Amino acid sequence: MARQAWHDVAEAFALPVLALSGALLLFGAWVWFGGHDPVQAWSLLFLGAFGDAFSWQNTLQRAAPLMLTALCVALPQRAGLTVIGGEGALVLGGLACAALPVLVGVPEGRFGITLLLAASAAAGALWIVLAGVLRQYRGVNETISSLLLSYVAIAFFKHLVEGPMRDPASLNKPSTLPLPEGLQIGTMFGYDVHWGLAFGVAACVVAAVWLSRSTHGFATRVVGGNARAARLVGLPAHRLIITACALGGAAAGLAGGIEVAAVHMSANASLIAGLGYAGILVSFVARHQPLAIIPVAILFGGFGAAGSLLQRRMGLPDASVQVLLGFAFVLILATEAWRGRLLPFSLLPQRAPQPAVKGA
Repeated sequence: MARQAWHDVAEAFALPVLALSGALLLFGAWVWFGGHDPVQAWSLLFLGAFGDAFSWQNTLQRAAPLMLTALCVALPQRAGLTVIGGEGALVLGGLACAALPVLVGVPEGRFGITLLLAASAAAGALWIVLAGVLRQYRGVNETISSLLLSYVAIAFFKHLVEGPMRDPASLNKPSTLPLPEGLQIGTMFGYDVHWGLAFGVAACVVAAVWLSRSTHGFATRVVGGNARAARLVGLPAHRLIITACALGGAAAGLAGGIEVAAVHMSANASLIAGLGYAGILVSFVARHQPLAIIPVAILFGGFGAAGSLLQRRMGLPDASVQVLLGFAFVLILATEAWRGRLLPFSLLPQRAPQPAVKGA
């Protein structure tokens, strides 16, 4: 049993490392075929992500929403569902954050900010719950339905932002009315990193504690392991799965609200930046473990921050890092075929045999 645990932990670490290393090699080959130096591209990737204080601040700011959108994938996955609709939950969360002060008088200050973020989380939760309900009560595949619901959410977002909720002063870039200064989220400790990072880290820690230390979280993991066996022992599988979807959707909706209140100050097309889709990759690399999501999100936030440096120094498109993320996602999925076969038991540490006790 102990050797099996070592084996699982070793593979959980080795497979993502192999996949990311392969993605970097393929990215280097892609850069080389474009007539550029792959070694320079690799060095600029890490320099732009972690080279100095400015790079670190940019990286951490980009990592904050990735932590929350990754939870939108990880929490339903632990209940047995593959939900990839975090992008839709994020944009609706941002829309709710921007719309609430217009529809209802929200007092400025911490209480008002709390109301905005709660509305954002509620909007995201309801959207992902819809995919869970369709799966549990109508048998609709949650992966397809959540992806299609994302397109519906984006279309609904664009309709309102470019139509009824549009600020007349926004000419070239349709936006909602900007949030009052008292409803905006500031930065932490004088750095250019907003408080969304703290929300993301806290959400991952709370999710990890919930899954590992609570009976409800344990029941959710049992349902994710074998839903039929869970029902046979009397666990409310439908309720647990829908709750996991609600929590994941709330995390993605909260990411959208934070992006509006801390970065854009209004809802506009900049919110549709693929953060929900990037969260899918972060969750899969982290093996849907909430605590592992934190460093993985920081790594991929750093890759996103390095895109502008690749553009300035090498003339590569700013979206070149999307090619790297694409390679990583394909290889992460491919390495699942190696699970259970990558590390033989003979390579793992073995417990020394205990001497027999006389008279036992």
